[in-house]
Order: sequence, then structure tokens, then C-alpha cells
Amino acid sequence: MTLLAEIGIWIWFIVAGLLLLGELLLPGAQLIWLGVAALATGLVVPLFEIGWQGQVAVYVVLAFVMLLLGRRLFPRVPKASDRPFLNRRTEALIGRAFVLREPIAGGVGQVRVDDTVWRVMGEDCPAGARVVVTGVDGATLKVRPEGAAA
Repeated sequence: MTLLAEIGIWIWFIVAGLLLLGELLLPGAQLIWLGVAALATGLVVPLFEIGWQGQVAVYVVLAFVMLLLGRRLFPRVPKASDRPFLNRRTEALIGRAFVLREPIAGGVGQVRVDDTVWRVMGEDCPAGARVVVTGVDGATLKVRPEGAAA
């Protein structure tokens, strides 16, 4: 405790510096608000004669307020992707038309999409008919004949 008493309010500026340095080294934007709270605590403490317990309480309150303020001022906005269907390839096929590779018989058939053969479900159609993908069920495409009412 004597070291803490010797350092005095400078401890808050040291803590603020370490937190702000940590913000530079680590991803995210949380440590900056904690660092600002430590800096503010170092500025507020000399104005009032506060013991170390009061200083910690002031820091906790300021840290909470700064974190809330930071989230309010800088909300996380999801980045728009240049490839929105990267891990959802089947959803990218909805609305596209393809030619049946094998007829749909009994509600099941096959269609070729680029270099892959997909299983399709829909109303019976002959091979070579054009179908439009209307939905996805796992790795099976739901289709309807092109030109049929949706």
C-alpha cells in the first residue's frame, strides 16, 4: 500500500496509458473507454480528498459511463460484404433458371448448376425443361417450371 500512497494520483495516468496502449495492440474498441475513464479519474481525484476506495469507486462509475457512451456514439454496424452468399451458396441460386438434367419424377429430379449436379424437388417435368429455383431445403433445391405461376 505504501507504493500506491507514494505514487498517488499518478497511478491513474499510468493505468490510462497502459489501457490506451493496449487498445493499440488489441482488436476491438473497449480498452479506449476504460483508459479514458482512468484518465478522467486521475483528473477528478485531486479536486476532492478521496481515499483509494473512493478512487476505485469513481473509476468503476466512470468506466461504466464511458463504455455506455462509447457504445451509444459508435454502434457496431455490420459490414456489407462483397460476397453476401459466400457460405450460403444455395440461397444465391433462388430465382435462377436451369435446365433439368434428369426429369422430375415422383417430385425428385436433377439439375446441373455450373459444374455441380443438384437434387431438385418440384412438380413432375421432363428432362430438358427449364425450371426456376424457388427455395432451398438443405442441399435440395425446390423448383417450379419456368413460366408457371409462382
